[in-house]
Amino acid sequence: MAHTLHELPAPAVERFDRSKLGLLPLAFLGAAAVGLLGSLIGFIGWREQFAFSWLFACTYFFTLCAGGLFWTILHHATDAEWSVLVRRQMENLASLIPWFFLLFLPLFACAHYLWGWWDLQVGDDPVYDAKHGYLNHGFFSIRYVLYFVLLGGLAWLLRGASVRQDKDGLSRHSHFMRKLSVFGLILFGVSLTFAAVDWLMGLDWKWFSTMWGVYIFAGTAGSSLSLIVIITTLLRSRGYLKPVNLEHYHIMGKLMLAFTIFWAYIGFSQYMLIWYANIPEENIYFRIRNTEGWWYFSLLLVTGRFFIPFPILLTQWIKKHPNRLCGLAYWILFMQFIDVYVIVLPSLHPFGFSPSIFDLTAFLGVGGLIGWLWSRTLDTSNTFPTRDPRLAGSITLTN
Repeated sequence: MAHTLHELPAPAVERFDRSKLGLLPLAFLGAAAVGLLGSLIGFIGWREQFAFSWLFACTYFFTLCAGGLFWTILHHATDAEWSVLVRRQMENLASLIPWFFLLFLPLFACAHYLWGWWDLQVGDDPVYDAKHGYLNHGFFSIRYVLYFVLLGGLAWLLRGASVRQDKDGLSRHSHFMRKLSVFGLILFGVSLTFAAVDWLMGLDWKWFSTMWGVYIFAGTAGSSLSLIVIITTLLRSRGYLKPVNLEHYHIMGKLMLAFTIFWAYIGFSQYMLIWYANIPEENIYFRIRNTEGWWYFSLLLVTGRFFIPFPILLTQWIKKHPNRLCGLAYWILFMQFIDVYVIVLPSLHPFGFSPSIFDLTAFLGVGGLIGWLWSRTLDTSNTFPTRDPRLAGSITLTN
């Protein structure tokens, strides 16, 4: 039988004390300073390498924050109870999306290095002539703005309504968030798909895959949920999110398992169809990534993103043990790191793995800045929605 907040003791309102993070914000800020300074040197002196390294870092952290928005939208669209207690951490991640509008901007100064169509004119290439209606500077810039207006706007509206509900407890906020999220699922899917096509598939603008958007989404959803597990565990270790119990971890573990399988299914389907057809303009993507030094990364990705976590996540032994699940979540984040790296950098180094210091500086710069901005969001609202109508169901969750 469902419980209401009137039948259960109301949980104590938790307001985060930023000092509980210790030196973590300072570490984020220090990493950002070192990384941004190193990346600036790369921008000035080694701009082509900087462009690919910066795109890799921005894409990696963007997928984590965009995933936070996906889980927020899914929570409302499905009228879920279980996720109420961890929803604010999803909202906090999603609230960082607008910052990527600024972080991606330096790539416009390097666009001709990244996207081979950028300097082409009509008549230079018959393939470009056929795609000119989509691949042109004006429409590309309009789409760029739209992605952040739509995704950032969704994140802002949903978090704003959620925080306001903490104050007045009105159910109309829940109705608003549910209606917005049903429509928002479509906006999210379209925006993420076209952003992936523009920024990543556009690295080889003659290559195409109809499954590309779904593949990027699969990695986004699985890795962002892993980050939510880590953040939840971090806050619980600092004395917050007290109502979160092992049942919540069990569900998050099951969803991690689901998206581990989904990522593998989409990745295999994309590879198998392209391999079977064996059309040169399609298989070039995998020919580069399955030869020379990149083959080892692809092998690591297949093994580490599916064959290692899959059997582990089948057991309750890990799903109902926060520290164990947290350890696997770090591994999945590392696999997402490898996945994005293998998507971006082979376009610059098609003849094999060629590491650069600017890969590291870009990662530190973007990651440190986003980590510091995230730490600033924690005390701007309660750690979980305190007056959501489904809070009681989340507190009394059983699987």
